[in-house]
Amino acid sequence: MSGPPTAPPFQTLIDAHSGAVAAFLRGMLPAADVEDALQETMLAALRAYPAFDGRNPRAWLLTIARRKAIDEHRARSRRPEALTEPEAVASGSDRGGYDAELWGRVGALPPKQRAAVVLRFALDLRYREVGEALDCSEAAARRNVHEAVRTLRAATEAEKEER
Repeated sequence: MSGPPTAPPFQTLIDAHSGAVAAFLRGMLPAADVEDALQETMLAALRAYPAFDGRNPRAWLLTIARRKAIDEHRARSRRPEALTEPEAVASGSDRGGYDAELWGRVGALPPKQRAAVVLRFALDLRYREVGEALDCSEAAARRNVHEAVRTLRAATEAEKEER
């Protein structure tokens, strides 16, 4: 007889998913803010852990991370300072496939589209998982990724025409 899923011990959950959370935050925030946002995410997760139902821990942590990234963007918009580009989303220890211009354009996308692109392409999540992490339907996740890709493609085309 199988009951509802039970949450794994908190440290096990963090060990298993902190890399994905850090990669997501690197795609969403300037490098200087990533470590603080990661720690804030883990603290918020620890506080919310007693209510966690054990289903899809990666999506749960990524949702918390997305909210922390949004909080950081809001706080930054109130501070007068120059924005820097989001840090490259590294796969493992190398930065294979990192295109600074492309990630600069990704950083200019609206937050929900930026998050969808990072989750889908940098973390290779399925659309269902992207939707869970963004608190939206799979169709909305697909739409966000599609709109983001269309915007990125148009920006790339415009830049090519300028050259």
